Amino acid sequence: MLATFQAWVDQLGGLGLYVIAVLDSSFLSLPEVNDVLVIYLSMRHPEWMPYYASMTTLGSLTGCFLLYGMGRKGGEVFLRRRFNSARVDRGIRLYQRWGLIAVIVPSLLPPPTPFKIFVLMAGAAAVAPWRFALAVILGRGTRYFGQAYLAVRYGERGLELVRQHRVTIAVVLAAITLAAGAGYLAIRRQRPNPSLAGNSSGSNGR
Repeated sequence: MLATFQAWVDQLGGLGLYVIAVLDSSFLSLPEVNDVLVIYLSMRHPEWMPYYASMTTLGSLTGCFLLYGMGRKGGEVFLRRRFNSARVDRGIRLYQRWGLIAVIVPSLLPPPTPFKIFVLMAGAAAVAPWRFALAVILGRGTRYFGQAYLAVRYGERGLELVRQHRVTIAVVLAAITLAAGAGYLAIRRQRPNPSLAGNSSGSNGR
């Protein structure tokens, strides 16, 4: 199957990457196919690497939005049928609390991370569309651009590095994202609320 996809993207280039990424991120499951193909084409045509990584990221975003839309319309009902209601409630609260971070982290992780469940959960939790899009672009873009860069920079050796250490690389990136998100939330909580400060000064004046 992978050989068939390789022959297809050889002819279609970035458009082929886009279509496969849409299918993989929505209704089909093609584990690691996007990763292998964006590396493969970037190695063959290094000058087109940004285009290949961009089209793969855009295709993943499109496919994710198809699932996200399903989550907004009836994803919560579907999730409660498949999973324990208490777990679904905890998942929705997680998205309402962490927002972007709850989408970025799983989008960075390689298979077998069940990313589609996180996408449905984001829709069910009514994460703002622009926030969801930004999170997917940051997560998937980091993943695909990073892999394509290694392929161009190190060639076959870069491909081998990705194969051997992809989980470690993804976990490190996810940990950095979590730490940055936690730090940002901590800073936000320490900032005084301007509206409260204004009300307080107004009451003191009276």
